[in-house]
Amino acid sequence: MSGGRPATVAGDASRFGVFLPSWVWPDDGPERVRGLLTFAREVERLGFDSIFITDHVIAAKHFYDVSWLEPLTTLAFVAAVTERVRLGTSILILPLRHPVVLAKQIATLEHLSGDRYIIGGGVGWYGPEFEAVGTHKRERGRRTDEVLDVVCGLLSRERFSYQGEFYRVSDVSIDPRPRRTPPVWIGGGSQLASDKSPEPPHFAPQVMARIARSDGWIPRPTSPPEQIADDWRELQAYLRDHGRDPDDIAVVHENFLHFVDSSDRGRVLREQHEAYGRVMSDARGDSYLESVYLFGTPDEIVAKLQARVDAGVRYFVLHTMTPDPRQLEAWLEHVVPHVRFPAAGGAASTPALLATSR
Repeated sequence: MSGGRPATVAGDASRFGVFLPSWVWPDDGPERVRGLLTFAREVERLGFDSIFITDHVIAAKHFYDVSWLEPLTTLAFVAAVTERVRLGTSILILPLRHPVVLAKQIATLEHLSGDRYIIGGGVGWYGPEFEAVGTHKRERGRRTDEVLDVVCGLLSRERFSYQGEFYRVSDVSIDPRPRRTPPVWIGGGSQLASDKSPEPPHFAPQVMARIARSDGWIPRPTSPPEQIADDWRELQAYLRDHGRDPDDIAVVHENFLHFVDSSDRGRVLREQHEAYGRVMSDARGDSYLESVYLFGTPDEIVAKLQARVDAGVRYFVLHTMTPDPRQLEAWLEHVVPHVRFPAAGGAASTPALLATSR
């Protein structure tokens, strides 16, 4: 160490997870299904730490031009062809699901996968999804808290009872009960102040309270580094005030990346927008996408990830914009080794430890 600067270490694949390309294109055939298995095997073979998956019950057309496969079913599908890599959701929209059924699904996934699931959950934001399942967006926070209460209770206790506003459970057992309660990472926080963002740039106290009873925090993908830094400072103060050590909270950021190996910025942006255009809606426009996601040359992408590390992020989960696993090899060669993390710290700096912490 020199000049009083904290020691850092180069990134490696254990600091990175990968989102499964689980969107559905109209012309998809059986080869696309087989491709998901190939992709999952490559994530594990290349040494990435986790496979995550997005959750939308119905297509959120304002943001995406695609629909998404159901996440827990799909994670069970890829669990069958992997052995080590962890499995997560970011985020599972908790208020859309009945907690007893969800607890059974999670227990089953844990049993089949060998205890590899991370419950990345949150309240959701797309109004029509709530109405489609018979709930209301205005209830989402209260429902989310009750779902977490019931799911964690059922997964951790032999018999469980609960009386809430929305859910009532009387002396229920879930079998096979997992050997552990999976770690819980909660999504939420501020994001870019824009009329094209799905939520306002505000970190709700209710979300901080939810994070304080969990193992990790997933800032919004549309939150710029300076907002992540502000949120993290606010959240750390909240955690300390409520008896939690911030070092025990994993700070996990998801974002979208299509890597183009070129220093020609014009060419890079053209190819990136073409790739994003096959998944993202054009309603938000090119400038908005570039302001919140990982656009740019290799050096720019590394700098954008580094800015998020400097803001407090200790673990990344990246969405590929193509089902071609060659993107993963490019990330490992040109991006991952050049992102530097603090050399030492608590569990927040090494979130893999949280997989078996509860």
